[in-house]
Amino acid sequence: MKTITLREGKERSLHRRHPWVFQGSIAKGGGDAGETVRVQSHDGQFLAWGSFSPTSQIRVRAWSFDEAERIDAAFFERRIAQAVALRPRLAIASDAMRLIHGEADGLPGLVVDRYAHLLSAQFLSVGVERWRDVIADALLQATGCHHIYERSDVGVRELEGLPQRTGWLRHPEGDPLVTELAIREHDLRLSLDVAEGHKTGYYLDQRDNRKLFADLVRQLGAKRVLNCYSYTGGFSVAALAGGATEVISVDSSGPALARANAHVALNGFDASLHTTLDADVNATLRRFITEGQQFDAIVLDPPKFAPTAAHAERAARAYKDINRLAFRLLSPGAALLTFSCSGGISADLFHKIVAGAGLDAGVDGYIVKRLEASPDHPTTVTFPEGEYLKGLVILRR
Repeated sequence: MKTITLREGKERSLHRRHPWVFQGSIAKGGGDAGETVRVQSHDGQFLAWGSFSPTSQIRVRAWSFDEAERIDAAFFERRIAQAVALRPRLAIASDAMRLIHGEADGLPGLVVDRYAHLLSAQFLSVGVERWRDVIADALLQATGCHHIYERSDVGVRELEGLPQRTGWLRHPEGDPLVTELAIREHDLRLSLDVAEGHKTGYYLDQRDNRKLFADLVRQLGAKRVLNCYSYTGGFSVAALAGGATEVISVDSSGPALARANAHVALNGFDASLHTTLDADVNATLRRFITEGQQFDAIVLDPPKFAPTAAHAERAARAYKDINRLAFRLLSPGAALLTFSCSGGISADLFHKIVAGAGLDAGVDGYIVKRLEASPDHPTTVTFPEGEYLKGLVILRR
């Protein structure tokens, strides 16, 4: 077993069971891509077993802090079984859910979502890449599913020295290979294509926030709703379910907007209540301000502006701009749901950004709720970086 020795004082994060070891923390040692290595302190004390990445700034991702544990096929079978067994305890109101959430489930670099009978997996680090076939077999065993589609078409793999890859990983011989399917979410029906949709096929992390939005629209009696960065219209359909009579979905993807219209029909809502705009969100918000339009509820769910803290300053300007414009479009008493999915933007920083946007817009509001990802996307005590999605519900004063 190869050994990684840390510089003096760099063992503190592993003592706190944080699973990452950065390049600058290592005094000596190395390994092959994805190889399990022993991580020790400068004086030789065992700290963790982890997978080594020769090219990433995160040189080691810890598998286990138990010196007696062996990283073998049985290890992955146990970890996957534990993660799958947790999900029924979370009362998830859907037949689609996240089964494996990377570091939070003790499997750094692995993301697996279940969509009805099909699993969609991402292998994002060399550690899980090395155990890919073992992991696939363990997933089938733990879930009873027979189909796994791989969506390892993510840029972060390049930091690990890995090419992007998509396609079927497991399927019964002779079965029709269908990537388009329907799921249930609370009282709504949705559709997706695991081969073409964002992430593993859909944004399951917003499931409960969409339900909250439907309830909020109903509670406020909101009739005119604007959904920005709408993707396939999850929040738009939720607004219609809450009783909205005019919903506008804005996104720069024509295919996503077409699916949003399909979701309106799939749930039995009148198509005339829903309008799609294939347009830039910032330009659209500015136009609506010029036209004097106002809305009873607005959703801002933009893409990741800051993948790391190094991008935070530029991202802060982008978040502030769209929130400032949205504040100006709120009617008195209206609701703003605003989100950041950027890991480089903390919840406190996001609050400050939104507060600055309201100040610049001359609009004040009550923060009535703070939002996060659905519980099948857990954040652990030892890995706070897992709290990537944060949001605020604000009622205009």
